[in-house]
Amino acid sequence: MGYVHDTQMSQFIPPSMFEHSAGTWTISEASNLIKSAREAADAAFTTLIPVPLPSNNAVLKGAMLKSIDVFYAIGTAAADAFATVELEKMTLGVDDVAVTGAAVVTSCDLAHDTEAERLAVDTDHVMTVTLTTPVWIDDGEAFWLKLVIDAAATTVVTFFGARANYTLRI
Repeated sequence: MGYVHDTQMSQFIPPSMFEHSAGTWTISEASNLIKSAREAADAAFTTLIPVPLPSNNAVLKGAMLKSIDVFYAIGTAAADAFATVELEKMTLGVDDVAVTGAAVVTSCDLAHDTEAERLAVDTDHVMTVTLTTPVWIDDGEAFWLKLVIDAAATTVVTFFGARANYTLRI
């Protein structure tokens, strides 16, 4: 059996896996693409995007998470705010030890590194969130990307999915 060390792996995360805190969301398929669209409403919501990558208890094995690309659109009107783009790391506890969480230090690509760029009307946003220090995912960890958007009355937000970019070593 061989050894795998592939630095160009990626995992698509369909919009049907995203969790939303508020709003009316519709999953649909048209023109050979899947999307999740939020009905226009003047309200804030949080979207949580799971990062389902293989983990490993051995040091420097499994998946090393490097970045996450989010494919989305802002239509009709710009959002009022889109300040929060935060990668969350959950450390799963063992028996009698609490589960804990912490934010991971990241940065957004130059086209999305300001709030004004993220909330602007655009039908083809591709926001890349890069970990400052890529991390090997331990079997006692889970990652979620958290986005907090405050939509204007006529803002339509559509997610087409996300892509986790990683190194695989097994």
